[in-house]
Amino acid sequence: MGEITLRPYELSDVDEFMEWANDEEVSRLSRLEHFNSREDALCYFKEVVIPHPCYRAICLDGRPIGFVALEPGSDKHRCKGVIGYALGSKYWGQGITTKAVKMLISAVFKEFPDIVRVEATVHVENKASAMVLEKAGFQKEGILKKWIVYKGKITDVSIWAFISSPSFVL
Repeated sequence: MGEITLRPYELSDVDEFMEWANDEEVSRLSRLEHFNSREDALCYFKEVVIPHPCYRAICLDGRPIGFVALEPGSDKHRCKGVIGYALGSKYWGQGITTKAVKMLISAVFKEFPDIVRVEATVHVENKASAMVLEKAGFQKEGILKKWIVYKGKITDVSIWAFISSPSFVL
C-alpha cells in the first residue's frame, strides 16, 4: 500500500471523485448522493465540499480515493462533531478508512478546541463501517431505532463516539 494522506478537495479532483462516488458498492452503503453528471458533481464541490470547514480527500499516493468529513457542532452543541466517510470499493479491506478516520480525529481536537466528542452513525447492517470506527477507537453507545430514511426505508443505526482525552495519541 502507498502513502495515505488527507487534504482539502479541489475542483480539479471532480473526475476522480465521480469515479469512486458513483461506484455501485459505495452508493449502496453510503448516504452520499449519486451524481448524474460532472456538472452535478462540480456544483456539489462548489456548494458543499470546498466551503466545508472539514471535508477532506482521502488520498493514496496523492490521488483522491474517498473522503472523510467532520461537521462541527455549534452553539450548545459546539462540544461535538459528527464524522462521515466513504472510500472507493477497490480500496476496501486495507485499513485505509481506519487510518483516515484516526488522522482526521487527531486534527479535529487541535483545530476545533471546543470539540471533545466526535460521533458517527452507521446503518446497523454495515458491519465494515462499524469495524472502521471500532478500530479507530470509537465506542458503540447503542442503537437509534427508526432514526433515518435510508434508500427509501426507515432504518435503525448504531451510534458511536470518540471522546477526547489528554492522552490521545494516533
